[in-house]
Amino acid sequence: MTTTAQHKLVVLDMAGTTVADDGLVEQAFTAAATRLGEDPATMIDHVRATMGESKISVFRHLFGGDEQRARQANLAFESAYAELVAAGRIAPVPGAAETIARLQEQGRTVVLTTGFARPTQDAILDALGWRDLVPLTLCPADAGGRGRPYPDMVLAAFLRTGAVDDVRRIVVAGDTSYDMLSGVRSGAGIVAGVLTGAHDETALTAHGATRVLPSVAGLPALIGEYEERTA
Repeated sequence: MTTTAQHKLVVLDMAGTTVADDGLVEQAFTAAATRLGEDPATMIDHVRATMGESKISVFRHLFGGDEQRARQANLAFESAYAELVAAGRIAPVPGAAETIARLQEQGRTVVLTTGFARPTQDAILDALGWRDLVPLTLCPADAGGRGRPYPDMVLAAFLRTGAVDDVRRIVVAGDTSYDMLSGVRSGAGIVAGVLTGAHDETALTAHGATRVLPSVAGLPALIGEYEERTA
């Protein structure tokens, strides 16, 4: 059933928001650092603080702008994460697929975004059987190479789908501070944090969340409430 929805574009993060990766990002980072002969304990705090950011950007910072080293680390990370995915260590957040289906039944276009590279994003989609779940998925390379906290992926979704004609009609949801910053900087009217991933309510609110939900399953009701208030 479709509705006269105002907020017809919903941009959802993957790991931690719609995908429960059970700490796989940290595990893959630890494996990658070890493979490169680095001590992951000296870097893990930065990795945790920048959850949601493009992974290559994280490694550029960690290696002081050494592009070759950053690319080696990123490849090692993506390889380690893909191995964990292939081992069946990934699952949907409970209710996520049903929530996405409900949003689309309401006449909304849903886009899935990630800080991972495209091969890893595709591996996750394949592992979950989500290839045809939504009409568009985006990674940083699809938005000019800049991931969160830049607004580029949200704005790429806005431009490529044509679902709305005003950025204030965009909904962004994610589990990290950088998800919130990306949504705020894009001009999205609803920026919802969820508590199924990396960061807590305090961090999400401090970085611009207009509402914090226990999980993405609460998003359709939140959007409906907002639209009723602003009708």
